[in-house]
Amino acid sequence: MPNILLVDDDPGIRDLVSDFLGRHGYAVTTAEDGTSMDRAISAAPTPFDLVVLDLMMPGEHGLEIARRISSPGGPGIIMLSAMGEDGDRIVGLEVGADDYLPKPCNPRELLARIRAVLRRRQGTASEPGGVVAEFDGWKLDLVRRELTSPDGVLIALSDGEFSLLRVFVERPQQPLGREELLELARGRDADSYDRSIDVQISRLRRKLDGAVKNREELIRTVRNEGYMFTPKVIRR
Repeated sequence: MPNILLVDDDPGIRDLVSDFLGRHGYAVTTAEDGTSMDRAISAAPTPFDLVVLDLMMPGEHGLEIARRISSPGGPGIIMLSAMGEDGDRIVGLEVGADDYLPKPCNPRELLARIRAVLRRRQGTASEPGGVVAEFDGWKLDLVRRELTSPDGVLIALSDGEFSLLRVFVERPQQPLGREELLELARGRDADSYDRSIDVQISRLRRKLDGAVKNREELIRTVRNEGYMFTPKVIRR
């Protein structure tokens, strides 16, 4: 049973969402702010699989919380915000959130997003041990979900970034449209109007092209077609 941590200062939302998710097979722990979230994480017998995190709360801001709990191998993060501004959505994705929903949101839509994030995170469980994709000096471990630069530096990836990079390394040197990338990275719950894929591509470009200077762009924009992962990929 997946373990979900819901962090929201509104008790009505906590009760509604936790009850709804509980009826759909999820174990839900609730917290009202960053401090109570930290206590819940410390007291949990096993790590949480995903955190549903409100943006605007008393005390520590949701973006700061997302920034400090986002890490390779950490929980998936879905952010909620009553503000619904594009800037908030982009910043949330920038600090490591995997998805973002405006409040109020339909519990069924939240459930679909949770399932999509968890499905992406569990997608590597069936990979045979030791599967590593190598490209242009980089190494992407598909089991450990770790990206290592040509200089041997471990590069942190959010769940969404890992899923997107995995799609690219599995289909190198071929143009992929936005809708196709969304479908491959997120599955049937993808929204064709969701612009977060562009944000994640931008973040991946900065991490890949910024870590090693004077190298060819690894993710190239193909006019009228989408994006293409340019290097040759070897799987070991």
